[in-house]
Amino acid sequence: MPTTELERDIARIAADARTAARALAKTDNAARNRALERIARELRASSAAILAENEQDLAGARARGLSAAMIDRLRLDECRIEAVARGVEEVAALPDIVGRIEGEHTRPNGLRVARMRIPLGVVLMIYESRPNVTADAAALCLKSANAVILRGGSEAFFSNRAIGRAIAAGLDAAGLPPSAVQVVGNTERRSIELLLQRDEEIDLVIPRGGEGLIRFVSQTSRIPVIRHYKGVCHVYVDAAADRDMALAIAENAKVQRPGVCNACETILVHEAVAADLVPALCQRLRACGVEIRGDARVCELAGGAAIPATDDDWAAEYLDLIVAMRIVPNLDAAVAHIERYGSNHTEAIVTSDDAAAERFVRAVQSSTVLVNASTRFADGGELGLGAEIGISTTKLHAYGPMGAEGLTTTKFVVRGSGQIRT
Repeated sequence: MPTTELERDIARIAADARTAARALAKTDNAARNRALERIARELRASSAAILAENEQDLAGARARGLSAAMIDRLRLDECRIEAVARGVEEVAALPDIVGRIEGEHTRPNGLRVARMRIPLGVVLMIYESRPNVTADAAALCLKSANAVILRGGSEAFFSNRAIGRAIAAGLDAAGLPPSAVQVVGNTERRSIELLLQRDEEIDLVIPRGGEGLIRFVSQTSRIPVIRHYKGVCHVYVDAAADRDMALAIAENAKVQRPGVCNACETILVHEAVAADLVPALCQRLRACGVEIRGDARVCELAGGAAIPATDDDWAAEYLDLIVAMRIVPNLDAAVAHIERYGSNHTEAIVTSDDAAAERFVRAVQSSTVLVNASTRFADGGELGLGAEIGISTTKLHAYGPMGAEGLTTTKFVVRGSGQIRT
């Protein structure tokens, strides 16, 4: 039995989420969409209050000396709040998933067998920075008829709380239980440990943040965990790459938002194009403020624009304006490098050779593989999921960006006409 006030609070949160999940499972898509539309409206109406709370978080981040990239992940403004609200509306506009019938077939004895999409139940989301995750996770869970418990990091505490109030107001206005989306109202690490023991009420845990957080959750939880330890993403420039395309993709993949998990951390260049491409690429990246850590040949070609890489650099997730660069003899060597140092997240090839692209796509087993496009597209919103609750780099249940469908499972539905088993 819970004995401390914190234990009682966590037990209540989990119990309320389970009750809300049962209620959501009985709702139809129209009711859930109405709630999402009201939430979007409340987010816009609460913009000033959310920004005021976000400024408290930003001030704390500056005082703690967080990097510019990490502060950017935390920052909200009018445009980002509008983007969050639009994201909620985009989730509402997605096709209905819950109750969808799949794989229907008839057995020789006349039984009609099918699978039906159903919600998982209660999802626990544990995450760092990026307060937009609060709204994204809430929207996806509601669309798929799941209740969700949201435990954000201390660095975004005030922002998450403000967004949570807007979500609760939207749910209440739409006639759905506000406890369907709960933002944990404290920053105590003990609350995470207690939540991870509530396996009777919580069905799935999704940690989203640094490798340390995800390993802690995986080692502590009694509940199944979707894992994504880190994003060591690669861009491979093939011998048949278009030069201008390669430069643009590599720059975008590294520079556009360096503090996110789908940013490129290592660039691999085929030796046949290295003499021309590497100097141009280094010059372009240096102009964007990127520190380049290269192998011996890269350092030679870069003319002082790169510093020597260490073995640790090939497996590093910098989340900053730093990139590792290596020259490889062929496509197979690029794939071998990714297999050794990658994290099953996202890899891209730049090439005009269709056969090389196909070999790369088949050989690389990461959760997202792109041809002639930036790794920054490994994102639920960009891939048509409306938003994402996270990116799974473990293959069981879901792999890659997880949208609403990734938050469902299937049950068998069997229809007969009086059959009995002999």
